[in-house]
Amino acid sequence: MAESQKPGRSLIGIAGIVAVATLVSKLFGLFRQQAIAAAFGNGVVAGAYNFAYIIPGFLLILLGGINGPFHSALVSALAKRKKEEVAPIVESITTLVVGVLLIVTIGLVVFADPLMHLVAPGLFATPEQAAARGVSPLEYQNLVQTRAIAIQQFRIMAPMAILAGLIGIGFGTLNAADQYWLPSISPLLSSLTVLIGLGWLGWSLGSQVTLPQYAMLGGAVLAWSTVAGAVLQWLVQLPVQWQSGLGGFRPRFDFRRPEVQDVIKIMGPATFSSGMLQINVWTDMFFASYIPNAEAAVSAMGYAGLLAMTPLGILSNVILVPLMPVFSRLSDPENWAELKQRIRQGLLTTALTMLPLSALMIALALPIVRVVYERYAFDKDASLLTASVLIAYSVGMFVYLGRDVLVRVFYGLGDADIPFRISVVNIFINALLDFLLFKPFGAPGLVLATVGVNLISLVVMLWILNRRLNGLPLLAWSVPIAGLAGASAIAGLVAWGTLQVLEQAWGTQGFLILLLQLAISSLTGFAAFALIATQLKLPEVNFFVNRLKQKMSRRSR
Repeated sequence: MAESQKPGRSLIGIAGIVAVATLVSKLFGLFRQQAIAAAFGNGVVAGAYNFAYIIPGFLLILLGGINGPFHSALVSALAKRKKEEVAPIVESITTLVVGVLLIVTIGLVVFADPLMHLVAPGLFATPEQAAARGVSPLEYQNLVQTRAIAIQQFRIMAPMAILAGLIGIGFGTLNAADQYWLPSISPLLSSLTVLIGLGWLGWSLGSQVTLPQYAMLGGAVLAWSTVAGAVLQWLVQLPVQWQSGLGGFRPRFDFRRPEVQDVIKIMGPATFSSGMLQINVWTDMFFASYIPNAEAAVSAMGYAGLLAMTPLGILSNVILVPLMPVFSRLSDPENWAELKQRIRQGLLTTALTMLPLSALMIALALPIVRVVYERYAFDKDASLLTASVLIAYSVGMFVYLGRDVLVRVFYGLGDADIPFRISVVNIFINALLDFLLFKPFGAPGLVLATVGVNLISLVVMLWILNRRLNGLPLLAWSVPIAGLAGASAIAGLVAWGTLQVLEQAWGTQGFLILLLQLAISSLTGFAAFALIATQLKLPEVNFFVNRLKQKMSRRSR
C-alpha cells in the first residue's frame, strides 16, 4: 500500500524492527525447547511430539509463517493496492481459507490414526518387523508408547490447520501495511503457553505418578499448550487489523473480485511450492521412524533444528522481510538493473551472516548443545547425538537462506510456478538422498539430504533467473562469496583450536566452565572472521562496519 508507507521507514529501519522482535521471539522459543528437553530428554514424549507435530507444524509453517506463501502472496498483492481496497480483499480471502481449512481440520481428527501411519510407518511395526531391523524388546516398548502418545497429540493439535491460515493472512496484511513488530513478536506467545503448561505439569504431579502416566499426561499438556499458543497468535492480530482498517474476522464471499483473484493466483502455486518443500520434512521423518531408537533420533533433529533455525530465522526475517516488497516493486523490465543489485545484496548479506555462523556452529557443536540442553532428563548421550545432527544442519545454512532469497525474487516477479516445479522435482531427489544416507549416517544423514536438495534448488533458480533477467553477474558474485567462505573456514579452525586449548586447561565439566569456553572460542572465531572479511573490501561488509562505528560513536558522546 504505497500511500500507507511511512516516508522515514528505510530497509535498515524495517530490518532493525524485525531483528529485535524476532530475536525476542526466538529466545522464548529456545527457552521452550530447553524446558521440553529438561522435562522429557530425548525419550518417548519428545519423540512422539516431533512425529505428531509434522502435519500441524507443516501447516503452521506453510500457511502461518513469516515469509510463508500466505504472507508472501498478500504482501506482493496488497503492497500495490490502495488502503481502502484492502479490507474487502482480506475478508474475502479469510472466508475462503477458513472454509477450506475447516474441512481439513475435520479430516485430521477423523483420520488421525492412518495419517500417523503415513507420517511414521516405522512406529507401527510388529514385534517381528522391529526385531528384523535391530530393535530390542525395550526399544519396541518405547516405540509402541511413542505411537500412542503421537496419535493423541495429533488429534489435539488438528485445529492448528485453521489457526495457521488465519495467522498467515494476518502477518501478510500487517506487513503490507508497513507494520512489522507484531508479526515478528507474536510467535513468542506459543512458547509462553508451552512454558506455562510444562510449569503446571511439574507443579501438579506428585512423586507417585508412574512413568507411563507421566508420559501420556505430559504429551497431552504439550499438545494443548501448543494449540493455545496458536490461538493467542491469531487473536492479538485482530485488534490491530480492525483499528488500521485492514479487515477483520467478517464473512465475505466476494471471491470473483479481481484483486482477490490476483492474490489467489499467487497464493495457490506458492502454497503448493512451499508445501512441496515441507513434504521433504515428512520424508525425513518417514525414514527416521525406521531408525532404532526413532524417538531419540527425531528428538535430536528437533533440538538441533531449533539451534540452527534460531539464528537462521532471525537473520532470515531481517534479510527477507524488507526485501520482499522491494523485489515486487522492481518487477518491471525497466527496473531490472536495480533488481539485480538487490538480488546481489540479498545473497551477499546471506553469505556474510550465514557462512561464519555455520563454521562456528560446526566447530563448537558439542559445547553449544551441552550448554543449552544438558540438564535433568537430557544426558551426555543425548548431547552427542544432538551435536552430530547440529553439524549437519550447520553445513547447509547458507544454501537454505540463499534459496529463500531467490524464491522471493520469483514471487516478486509474480511467478510462483518456477519454485513450485523445482520443489516437485526435489521431493524425489530428497527421498532418494534420504534412502541412501539414513542407514549409514542415521539422523545426520537425513539432514544432509535436505542440504543437498536446497543446494540443487539454489543452483537451478540462479540459472533460470540468469536467463530471465538477461544475464546475472554470477562470476562477479561468486568471488566475494568464495572469499567469505574461506574466511569462515579459517574462523571455524581458530574457534576449534581455542576450544581444544581451553578444554585441556580447564576440563569439560561444569556449566560455567562450558559457557566460558564457548564464549571465548566463539569470540576468537568471530574476531578472525572480521579481520579477514574487512580486507575483502565488500560494500556489505563496509556497510555493517560503518553502522557499528556510528552506533559506538553516538553512545560515547
